[in-house]
Amino acid sequence: MARSWEDLTARVISGLGMVAIGLLVIWAGGHVLRLAFALVVGGMIWELVRLLTPEARKSALVMAAIAAVALLGAFYLPRLLALPLLLAPAMAGIAWVPRHRVLFLSYAALILVAGFGMVQLREVSGMGWMLWLVLVVVATDIAGYFAGRAIGGPKFWPRVSPKKTWSGTVAGWVAAALVGLAFVGRGDVGTGIIGLSIAVSMASQMGDMAESAMKRRVGAKDSSALIPGHGGLLDRFDGMLGGAVFLLLIGPWAGLPVGTP
Repeated sequence: MARSWEDLTARVISGLGMVAIGLLVIWAGGHVLRLAFALVVGGMIWELVRLLTPEARKSALVMAAIAAVALLGAFYLPRLLALPLLLAPAMAGIAWVPRHRVLFLSYAALILVAGFGMVQLREVSGMGWMLWLVLVVVATDIAGYFAGRAIGGPKFWPRVSPKKTWSGTVAGWVAAALVGLAFVGRGDVGTGIIGLSIAVSMASQMGDMAESAMKRRVGAKDSSALIPGHGGLLDRFDGMLGGAVFLLLIGPWAGLPVGTP
């Protein structure tokens, strides 16, 4: 039992630091938010290249710079003109990433689109909606971590992620529902936010599974060692990628309102 909690201290300290920085960036918005997301996305692309082709150190730096500049530029263009910039780094990988190009193309596009979508959520729908998304994903992750280790039980998908359990997965849905419940009645938000929160939680878990499957394929444990107790940026934000892309796709259909919830 002691071994299952051995990374808890590092996770808590790193987690609190990321929460503090994240809240400050979300509150600041504007150029600060855009620059921060460009840097984080560039870091994730760097990890992605190093994960798929560890020997391609120069390519990793080049692709990270391309991604950061492309995303930053996309923020200052009309949306339709921004779309080619969001996909350009993934296409550039054909030349700069020597192996696993299909994986790079799909995952790089996911990272860029998710980063753009989260900033748009903050700028168009309001800070409250971005905080709601972050809270849903974080609550899903925390509940899954503690319930999975405290309760245990049947594994969710042992071939892809041997530590994930069904108890942790379901606990993540419950935690997301509670976050949604806390937002009921804010503005025009009704009880439907509870269902949307659970769906976003599921999407974040799918993002987690997708990253775990990619690491399994290339034989890696973590995407990097940038964040003590968490691994790398991809390890920490994989769920956020899944939740953000899902919300970007489903938001208009679900009637996501403009303004703080």
